[in-house]
Amino acid sequence: MKSIFAVIVSLLCLQSCFSQNDSKKETKMENKNNPAYSRSDNSKVVLKDEEWKNILSPEVYNIARQKGTERPYTSKFESFKEVGTYYCAACGNALFKSDTKFESGCGWPSFYEPISKSSIIYLPDNTLGMKRTEVECGRCKSHLGHVFEDGPPPTGLRYCINGVVLDFDKAKDAEKKYNQQ
Repeated sequence: MKSIFAVIVSLLCLQSCFSQNDSKKETKMENKNNPAYSRSDNSKVVLKDEEWKNILSPEVYNIARQKGTERPYTSKFESFKEVGTYYCAACGNALFKSDTKFESGCGWPSFYEPISKSSIIYLPDNTLGMKRTEVECGRCKSHLGHVFEDGPPPTGLRYCINGVVLDFDKAKDAEKKYNQQ
């Protein structure tokens, strides 16, 4: 009788573990369950503001669509050292490779070069009495941050990016996904 009870308890524990893992997967993929998000589609994304508001989390929406800024030194990616690719959290567009990331000390994740010329849009930004260059996602025009001319070689540029609008995929995870297709 005790062994049957132990088996039932073990099975319930396993079911609970699988349920928790499934809910974690759903939460992780939740941001990607929108019509704009794709890591393979390069077509431009044009959605109305209300659609973006329904798709994005309030934090991502504030920065991506309302040109907000996260507080310095609060991004999980600021001192992140994993090898892989950074994507736009709003649409899945590939933005930066991890080998172009560097420690700038500015409080936000910094990169010296985008993944491609078309992955970033450059716009003049003269708000707050400053002359800066805003960078947006080349696919969905989400605000990412700014680029400055005080970065390291080889480009001399520092893309100062809000971590809230970044998604990341480890190189090994991406490789596994590719091999499964």
